[in-house]
Amino acid sequence: MATININFHHSVDKSYYPLFSSHDPFVAIKGARGSGKSWAQAYNVIYEMLRLPYVNWLVIRQYQNTNKESTYNTLKKVINLLGLSDLFKFTVSPLEITMKSTGQKIYFRGMDDPLKITSISAENGYLCRAWWEEAYELKSKEDFQTVVESLRGQLPDGGYYQHILTFNPWSERHWLKEEFFDEETRRNGVLSFTTTYKNNSHLDQQFIDNMMELKKRNPNRARVAVDGEWGIAEGLVFEGLFELENFDISKVQGRHIMGLDFGFTHDPTAFVKAIVKDHDIYVYDGFYETGMLSSPMARKLARSGALRGKVYADSAEPRTIAELQSQGLKTIVPVGKGKDSNVQRMEFMKNFKYHIHPSASFLVDEMSTFAYQKDKFGKFLNKPEDGNDHAIQALGYALEPIIFTNSQGKYMNYRERVKAVNDLGLR
Repeated sequence: MATININFHHSVDKSYYPLFSSHDPFVAIKGARGSGKSWAQAYNVIYEMLRLPYVNWLVIRQYQNTNKESTYNTLKKVINLLGLSDLFKFTVSPLEITMKSTGQKIYFRGMDDPLKITSISAENGYLCRAWWEEAYELKSKEDFQTVVESLRGQLPDGGYYQHILTFNPWSERHWLKEEFFDEETRRNGVLSFTTTYKNNSHLDQQFIDNMMELKKRNPNRARVAVDGEWGIAEGLVFEGLFELENFDISKVQGRHIMGLDFGFTHDPTAFVKAIVKDHDIYVYDGFYETGMLSSPMARKLARSGALRGKVYADSAEPRTIAELQSQGLKTIVPVGKGKDSNVQRMEFMKNFKYHIHPSASFLVDEMSTFAYQKDKFGKFLNKPEDGNDHAIQALGYALEPIIFTNSQGKYMNYRERVKAVNDLGLR
């Protein structure tokens, strides 16, 4: 095989250099938004395959169907950036990347069925590396250990097994913290570190400005998204009421709802689609983007199914609603607002259990840091913090006809809303 010279120091920050030199069995990298941790690990995957002919990779996410648009595409982009696309074969069924000259493979799998992962056997070389992307989504420490134990066997002299975990640390209660970061309880043979947007020189100034704005507006969310620290565990509005699940929406019968919250420079526009079934809400689709003008927003809403039913939107943006309606989206309906309506809406929303599909994982991110305000004595108030709750607000608006519409089909007045919340025993 011809010698291949690659140089990617300009693409990977120095903070990630230990990732390329460590032989520790576990490397855990928690990081903020835009920290470049997934890109650095993607470079590491290709670097190791080129350098070590015995290495095959297993790339794992909680849900298999989320790999193609994330890990698979990232690795494909890195290979192209390195000018090595002729050396690899890319297939989507099965989802694999193969090095042509050696037969080494990158296998993509989900933890939907951990036992299927344990049966994989490399055709050439050894299956001795695993990249656990978005490891925060992993539901079971036991299933994780099952896969870890399945990667075993005698390797060539100098060979070693290694598991790389990359994730955003949304809650300090996650088992990843005690397993890989807490000095008193973490496993032996662990290299763990934290990175932030400061470790990524390829970010534009607007992204950095958004991070600084987030620190001012929502310190709880900024702990994770900006500083890469563990999220809070107390005072969460929706604690215990939401879970990321890979459900089949075609098998869920109930009332379809859609909601829209507007944003622009620093705040995202959030659109959610869900089905209400008794006291369970299945959020199955949507989008979450900053910088959206009304025309591209209208097109994206139309593609997302907003023409198939009413979309309840933030009434504080009448101009945007009018612009969307003028572009054919007559289904956009402003929600009612009144005294304490937002607080009442949040209290009503706590009467449901939320099943959130991976395609709407942005809602999980918000619910993981959406907390109640504190008074000057540190006591939690019955009022949520203002900040990054745009997907939550969109979902609340979507629930408008269920929550605060009276028997005449009109928006409830203040007394009617208070009674509706009290009748549920939430106040």
